Amino acid sequence: MQAVKEALHVATTPSCGLVCRDDEQRRVFEFCKACVQQERAGSLYVCGCPGTGKTLSISKVKQSVSRWADEMGMETPDDLSINCTNLGNTSDIFGKILEKFQVRKKASGKLSPLQQLQRMFSHKESAPRRMLLVVVDEMDYLITRDRAVLHDLFMLTTLQFSRCILIGIANAIDLADRFLPKLESLNCKPLVITFRAYSKDQISNIINHRLKVLEYDVFEPMAIEFCARKVAAATGDMRKALGVCRSAVEIFESGLQDSSDKGAGVVTFDHMDIALSKVFKPAVVNNILCLPQHQQMVLCALANTFQHSRKKATTLGELNKSYIEICRSTQVPAVGMLEFSNMCMILSDQGYLKLGQSKEDKLRRVTLQIDISDITFAFKGSRFFEKCLEQPKF
Repeated sequence: MQAVKEALHVATTPSCGLVCRDDEQRRVFEFCKACVQQERAGSLYVCGCPGTGKTLSISKVKQSVSRWADEMGMETPDDLSINCTNLGNTSDIFGKILEKFQVRKKASGKLSPLQQLQRMFSHKESAPRRMLLVVVDEMDYLITRDRAVLHDLFMLTTLQFSRCILIGIANAIDLADRFLPKLESLNCKPLVITFRAYSKDQISNIINHRLKVLEYDVFEPMAIEFCARKVAAATGDMRKALGVCRSAVEIFESGLQDSSDKGAGVVTFDHMDIALSKVFKPAVVNNILCLPQHQQMVLCALANTFQHSRKKATTLGELNKSYIEICRSTQVPAVGMLEFSNMCMILSDQGYLKLGQSKEDKLRRVTLQIDISDITFAFKGSRFFEKCLEQPKF
């Protein structure tokens, strides 16, 4: 199973290449190709949610540009990859770019790396001959922390003798709206290419392509389809889909160790269901598990009240009756009405339920603000709370 997990590892580059991103890669390649052919600088902004193949696609394009330049007998551009999260100071990015032009660094004087680059690209005699493809990953870091550095970086591509082909990569799509208007006013607005979240079919296709290197079946087709459908509906993050598949393989392995049957088998729909439930457990479920016991029992009482009823609301008095019944059957001493009312107010403040107004406390209207399924899922596997949820409905 180690070979399976390696094939599904996010760091493994598929032998069949990156699938489902042909159009995006073609557009990036055409942009770089035009810059190299015309010996002109340019800027490109690649954005998309995490796990949509941005960085891997750009890496593939860099290789394609180098091969194309060699085939055409043209000078291959230098390349530089920078991850903004690894920068000590945001302005260090200019020093890294300057390092690629070592011949010119001697004439630095007291100028900063940015000033040296600006001077270099402003005069024909000092401009480098070779093009430089600069890929700046995790550009969100600059967008949110140092907008001035971001502006200066893109403006380098507008200088008359600039040799920089700049490709910025960022996760958040909406961040483009925050800084692009300013770049447009500075006359250095980049071309924007958006990587959309993967669809169900694309996720399924990518997983199957990765598994083609193996000579045996590993997953039930329905298991892969289930994973693809769930991830596509949630985030479209391919890295998350691969992580879920690896987790399902580990669950399958664990089952083999506990079983006397060590024969061949495949990862089933049930294995995938368990893996997915671990990854996509809602935040509200974790919050429910952190509540004090009596507040958790109040939520169980609410679930019992509404689970098999068309009613959308109850009263604080009726809810208290359901809570007391749960306490009686589980042999847990119930709190008094005043403390019960205070607990419900706390749960209301935290968004679990909503309390209406009434002169008499017991007549206050109570509605549930979270899904009953979140309550039942949170307590799944707990004998105590599963017993609480078996109480008669009011």
